[in-house]
Amino acid sequence: YLQDFGIKYNMENGGPAPEGITNKIYENTTTIKDYLIAEGLPDVDISTTGVSSFEGPGGKFDVDVFDSTSDYLKLLKSIFDFPSIQKLLSSPNFLMCYDALHGVAGIHAKRIFVEELGANESSLVNCVPKEDFGGGHPDPNLTYAKELVARMGLSKTHSEPNPPEFGAAADGDGDRNMVLGKRFFVTPSDSVAIIAANAVEAIPYFSGGLKGVARSMPTSAALDVVAKHLNLKFFEVPTGWKFFCNLMDAGMCSICGEESFGTGSDHIREKDGIWAVLAWLSILAYKNKDNLGGGNLVTVEDIVRQHWATYGRHYYTRYDYENVDAGAAKELMTHLVKLQSSLDEVNKIIKGIHSDSDVSSVVHADEFEYKDPVDGSVSKHQGIRYLFEDGSRLVFRLSGTGSEGATIRLYIEQYEKDSSKIGRDSQEALAPLVEVALKLSKMQEYTGRSAPTVIT
Repeated sequence: YLQDFGIKYNMENGGPAPEGITNKIYENTTTIKDYLIAEGLPDVDISTTGVSSFEGPGGKFDVDVFDSTSDYLKLLKSIFDFPSIQKLLSSPNFLMCYDALHGVAGIHAKRIFVEELGANESSLVNCVPKEDFGGGHPDPNLTYAKELVARMGLSKTHSEPNPPEFGAAADGDGDRNMVLGKRFFVTPSDSVAIIAANAVEAIPYFSGGLKGVARSMPTSAALDVVAKHLNLKFFEVPTGWKFFCNLMDAGMCSICGEESFGTGSDHIREKDGIWAVLAWLSILAYKNKDNLGGGNLVTVEDIVRQHWATYGRHYYTRYDYENVDAGAAKELMTHLVKLQSSLDEVNKIIKGIHSDSDVSSVVHADEFEYKDPVDGSVSKHQGIRYLFEDGSRLVFRLSGTGSEGATIRLYIEQYEKDSSKIGRDSQEALAPLVEVALKLSKMQEYTGRSAPTVIT
């Protein structure tokens, strides 16, 4: 059965339609009395490029099948320094692995990484698109990209003696990405911050400087710190790529990203998985331009740890509680909003949970609301935030309150500036704040759940 059904409508800028348009479309659907179906259309072979023409009731009709990879490649070549990436990929001590999870990105990957950039064909995994994604789930994360995770030396059950230097995965339609180093996972929040911090030096398209950067509200504040350091315009927007598109159309944003493995720039009005991979390869090529002859390579892990040493580290995790009773989920959110009326009370509760100095005080709490600086539209009730004195955050969001039950998403972020503490295990560093989040929200009391469905 269909749990979700609808259409995605893209505008002439190539990006998702803004709310003003989708609301109008919905309004129009309420007045539809009948619709027409065209029958007897001839079959068009969409596996071959070319134009097919036929006559319809309204006259001649053309279907133009074109090779989108050629157009895409041309665009990417105008953004990145392909020869320098090629040099990196031809270095004997640099191996990469790209897993398309049997989605459409596999077609682009062969043409771009193997034919254009000279990567070995064995670098590509699951790059033949399949309607059922080979029986897997095409979500580029540590849970579902099992083969890539094992190959990169991150599997708990399988040990890999010599993982590649760089790994990446795509989702089914190729717009999201996961980036890995040798035995090292890069969080999406860190990834967009690191791309922004290195873009001007490493990517020709940005050599004139960045117009601004943006992230979705639940994404960690790693990008905020980069923006502050580099004196860049910065925007925090609700979840949904259309909010980034407005900023990009107005010339206010160059690079943006969200914690759900979406990263992109103003070259198109959508997130772009292969763009993110090429951005990382460009940074690696730039950092290694003087030591491809056999010296020790600057690795993905080196780049991330250097970033943390410069900007501080945002320890980050997301807890998803799926199919929670919708009534209970709403009660939990109402409880969290009520708590916000007295920060003294909130801080008293926190001190009762953690009397030591592991968790700092809440200095601001609200329901996130966004006023679009471009068109002035206001988006309310976008999530409940608790912001701490040391830059840490708790965010609670509710989605899908239909008959199937709701999903509560809890985002936990601990900011650490002390360079002696940036190498800790993520779960260990976050443990005190996780405990505060669960007890403050009365998660188990309201939902009956002692653990989340998924931890990212």
